[in-house]
Amino acid sequence: MTSVLTIDTLQENEKEAVGRLLVESYAQYKGSYAKLQDWFDYASDLEASVNNPQVAKFLVAKDGEEVLGTLQLFSNSEMAYNKPDLEIDSPIIRMLAVSPAARGKGIAQALIKESINYAHEIGAKHIYLHTSDKMSKAIRLYEYLGFKRDTSKEFNKLNFLVKCYRLDLQSF
Repeated sequence: MTSVLTIDTLQENEKEAVGRLLVESYAQYKGSYAKLQDWFDYASDLEASVNNPQVAKFLVAKDGEEVLGTLQLFSNSEMAYNKPDLEIDSPIIRMLAVSPAARGKGIAQALIKESINYAHEIGAKHIYLHTSDKMSKAIRLYEYLGFKRDTSKEFNKLNFLVKCYRLDLQSF
């Protein structure tokens, strides 16, 4: 039997599975938090994010009914981070997650490409994302896809630098 990856928008009946997937996916970074409580707070935020009304588009990658990956798109930095001072008025990718059992199969890349298509559809000139050094494999993927570092849109959170990457859509 051949698996077929589909990418669609989040449905109400998928929220619980997506919340679990987010926590499972990001659990690999649990040890990088200085305080364990910071990890538990973040895990709680990840689960709650499935009900965030600020999300402009919530993508889910599936094989049949099995949720394998997810990604959230926000309209701007105010919606994404409550940081209008970042002055990002283009879509922002957040909370990209792939099930640990499904990694290495192009799911993250497919979700990002669907996000890029969405950004093109709405006439955006750029698409942004934020990450940190602990997510080195993800950074390699972003750079492979053409994202470039934009230090002017970075900030600090919990004593670590949140790096910004931008893809200029005119060249994509």
